[in-house]
Amino acid sequence: MYVEQSCESPLLENTKEEITKTIESYKAMSGVIEASVYLRDYQSNTWMNVNENMLYEPGSLFKVPILIAYLKMKEENPTILNTEIKFETPFSIDKNVAFKSKTIELGKKYTIRELLKYMIVYSDNNATALLNNNLKPEILNKLFSDLNLEVPDVKSSHYYFTPRQYSLFMRCLYNASYLTHEDSEFAASLLSKSEFNKGIVRGLPKNTKLIHKFGESGNQVEKQLHESAIIYIKEKPYLLTVMTKGKDNETLSNLIGDISSIVYNNLK
Repeated sequence: MYVEQSCESPLLENTKEEITKTIESYKAMSGVIEASVYLRDYQSNTWMNVNENMLYEPGSLFKVPILIAYLKMKEENPTILNTEIKFETPFSIDKNVAFKSKTIELGKKYTIRELLKYMIVYSDNNATALLNNNLKPEILNKLFSDLNLEVPDVKSSHYYFTPRQYSLFMRCLYNASYLTHEDSEFAASLLSKSEFNKGIVRGLPKNTKLIHKFGESGNQVEKQLHESAIIYIKEKPYLLTVMTKGKDNETLSNLIGDISSIVYNNLK
């Protein structure tokens, strides 16, 4: 599923140079601390990295492996998505969320299918916490192991990815080999409805088809904002993952949008 050329492609050199210059410009003028990019062009089977060794906390990007893990659980229990769970106790979620949307309501019952929608489409942390309480950790651990990634420590409050590492989860869904075709399509349908439109979507023409997930983390001193997407232009798909650190989320989202625009204009 993950075979690719061993070296970056010269076909993407101009794109890489343009992205690098844009990042450096933001760092010089706009309070961006760092940014990294992984791009994979599926049509030519080429790829490139910018600042490839920088590590980032994924924030809500981690919701995609949780989604994949639940769909693997469905292979063992085909009716699991219809299982109802009641949201009875508020969760103590120590996160400063800048991009808020819908959330599940205390005292109501939700099917796992509905909770997955809240988690992916609206990036709801309450739905995610409820799902985590009912997730088989061995399924999630096997996913990371199968992708040759460090297995997450459930006791640790931090976990880190490079953009290229994180992109493996999106490649799982694109290849439709780790999950069944039906489940891969279900996951993609949820990701296609993601409400976040301040990053990669900003750099694309209106109504461009894509599946994507964003994540935010960091603290009051350093913000982190990331997004990973598979974009379809004229039946030519490509995968773009951008991870950023800086002083404010608005600047970081603008940078992600500008990088998205560069890639689109070079690959269209």
